[in-house]
Amino acid sequence: MLLIWFLLISYTTTTSTSTLRSVNHLAVSQSIRDGETLVSAGGITELGFFSPGNSTRRYLAIWYTNVSPYTVVWVANRNTPLQNNSGVLKLNEKGILELLSPTNGTIWSSNISSKAVNNPVAYLLDSGNFVVKNGHETNENSFLWQSFDYPTDTLMSGMKLGWNIETGLERYLTSWKSVEDPAEGEYTSKIELTGYPQLVRFKGPDIRTRIGSWNGLYLVGYPGPIHETSQKFVINEKEVYYEYDVVARWAFSVYKLTPSGTGQSLYWSSERTTRKIASTGEEDQCENYAFCGANSICNFDGNRPTCECLRGYVPKSPDQWNMSVWSDGCVPRNKSNCKNSYTDGFFTYKHLKLPDTSASRYNKTMNLDECQRSCLTTCSCTAYTNLDIRDGGSGCLLWSNDLVDMRKFSDWGQDLFVRVPASELDHAGHGNIKKKIVEIIVGVIIFGFLICASVFIIRNPWTARKLYNKHFKSKPRKEDGDLPTFNLSVLANATENFSTKNKLGEGGFGPVYKGKLIDGQVLAVKRLSKESGQGLEEFKNEVALIAKLQHRNLVKLLGCCIEGEEKMLIYEYMPNQSLDYFIFDETKRKLLDWHKRFNIISGIARGLLYLHQDSRLRIIHRDLKTSNILLDANFDPKISDFGLARSFLGDQFDAKTNRVAGTYGYIPPEYAARGHFSVKSDVFSYGVILLEIVSGKKNREFSDPQHYNNLLGHAWRLWTEGRALELLDEVLGEQCTLSEIIRCIQIGLLCVQQRPEDRPDMSSVGLFLNGDKLLSKPKVPGFYTEKDVTSEANSSSANHKLCSVNELSITILDAR
Repeated sequence: MLLIWFLLISYTTTTSTSTLRSVNHLAVSQSIRDGETLVSAGGITELGFFSPGNSTRRYLAIWYTNVSPYTVVWVANRNTPLQNNSGVLKLNEKGILELLSPTNGTIWSSNISSKAVNNPVAYLLDSGNFVVKNGHETNENSFLWQSFDYPTDTLMSGMKLGWNIETGLERYLTSWKSVEDPAEGEYTSKIELTGYPQLVRFKGPDIRTRIGSWNGLYLVGYPGPIHETSQKFVINEKEVYYEYDVVARWAFSVYKLTPSGTGQSLYWSSERTTRKIASTGEEDQCENYAFCGANSICNFDGNRPTCECLRGYVPKSPDQWNMSVWSDGCVPRNKSNCKNSYTDGFFTYKHLKLPDTSASRYNKTMNLDECQRSCLTTCSCTAYTNLDIRDGGSGCLLWSNDLVDMRKFSDWGQDLFVRVPASELDHAGHGNIKKKIVEIIVGVIIFGFLICASVFIIRNPWTARKLYNKHFKSKPRKEDGDLPTFNLSVLANATENFSTKNKLGEGGFGPVYKGKLIDGQVLAVKRLSKESGQGLEEFKNEVALIAKLQHRNLVKLLGCCIEGEEKMLIYEYMPNQSLDYFIFDETKRKLLDWHKRFNIISGIARGLLYLHQDSRLRIIHRDLKTSNILLDANFDPKISDFGLARSFLGDQFDAKTNRVAGTYGYIPPEYAARGHFSVKSDVFSYGVILLEIVSGKKNREFSDPQHYNNLLGHAWRLWTEGRALELLDEVLGEQCTLSEIIRCIQIGLLCVQQRPEDRPDMSSVGLFLNGDKLLSKPKVPGFYTEKDVTSEANSSSANHKLCSVNELSITILDAR
């Protein structure tokens, strides 16, 4: 059994190959019509048109020849099928592959790199890779384009699954919708970069199964190596990817993510062309992500799963635990006391699927003893293990706080060393002797230290104070609401005295700096400017609100600092900074393809829904804008900056303020004019952000030369004239799902309607985005003054051309 998450199902398909081409390449002057195929030089793979199952729709695809049953491994136009057999594939002079309809419309096309194009030729390789290169160039790095960079549902030998950090290219698998529809389904398998990289399978936005991290030999959640293959996992500054290669030239092996979210591993040989199933793809309940909750291990005995709390932990909800409802997980029996943490020990668990590494940190050069000492000296560290298990082990992998998604295996997995209080280890004999020895040694060390420190302080009082502040006050302390507070000296040291080289950006309330604590933890430090309009009240408001919020699309507050006139907030560090850093930059916005943009649109909606409906208090953000949307390493969005947020109790829906504070271009008319704010205020801001993401244009800087409309007015005019797609950012090209873009534009216009009662709530927006609820016709947006456009116009999407967008302009008090 291996890589269950990828693995594939047989697709029964039909093809038409009335004319078989003997060549393996396509030149600029040639074309492939339905009924013709390209065959690789070794006769192993074939490219042509096919129809899946009983469907009559036609797709350009790659499959293996002489294999039974028929196996398709790549589909070009999976989301835009041809309705008949009149499709034509051509290669133009620019090196771009084009799949044309009978009317010469472009159904699908490849993109092209920035490399110089000279006499391009497209080749189908025996590996199943379809490549475009200059002439007879053989260097893989010089390919102008290759299908291996755009996998569909199948992973093949030599194909990379993961990231090109330099270009921002992500290679991941997406299931078919059904066995007769190769369009993108709801399951994806990809490498997550947060913490120590790991392989994860998603159902929509939610994790379904976590394959785990690489331990030097195999992915720790599954055994390895695969029969007749070699595996590798590469992590460096340029790339992060998983890859396997078939060692035996006569053997073939592929993995495919199935429409049902599971899969099969298939293999065959050049002599025995009937496919065999290496893995059924069946999963037990322990494979469901976090099935046992936090700090618990899942064990499947062949009939049913059971969950066991880690040593030193007890069920969070004992009554539910006793009824085999384990999702709440386990909590420490005794709350951690950092003052006595040096007496803690470690309990060894063998044959484990390691915990989720998204909140882990790692060091490639430490040995296991150094790793243990590092964990023991870091109060928040809860477990450690080797990064690489080869040759006796090397490297260090450390976890902080909760340990999530572990399971017990019988004959593979890895050792995990979990931190526990000394009282949870051996309770008699050897354990007591060890504890006494530790106490004696610690006592001697402390006594010696006190003697030396006393002499040093007497002779060097000023230097002693500086050293104390730097080294002994580096850990945050808990104060109000159990929120850690940091010392100013610690944050100054972490940011190199708030050096400009560590400055991440600056908002209306002050600059934000990147900081690194002495234990290696990276932070984002928001330093309240003395000239800022945010005083102590707003500061405490932000602390009180965000400290109680926990959601994957809200930024996590790690602590605060209040010393003298200094007020700071310490957040988790977001490596990709804020949304406006990418979406409004001519170069960087190219890294945000439509898939990433739609993920950001959906993530912001989920975060707002939590604030408005699912959190304990109804919270209105009041300052939602692109600079307050932070992006993690995977470009997942997190809403930040709650300095202007307000909470409502019970059924309270709206309120009024005499001081209008927000950001020019994002606040709605009723708030700008009368000070009225409600959840519909955030909906309006969300609509502006959505239209900015679609267009790539900044609201406050856009100017429509013909009608002098702002972004909302410009989008509204295009919509009513049936030219909505002209709003689309030109860098997105044709690699988009047009119906999805049209839907997003309509949702954006619904959110920015003039009257608050006409705007949808965020629960409806979520259903709109998923296509689970019918969309109504939008009405005139806020701040729109023209009278010559009817609100009842048809939302046709004809005349799709690319053009720029607009933005609103209003006057407010205390604008930021």
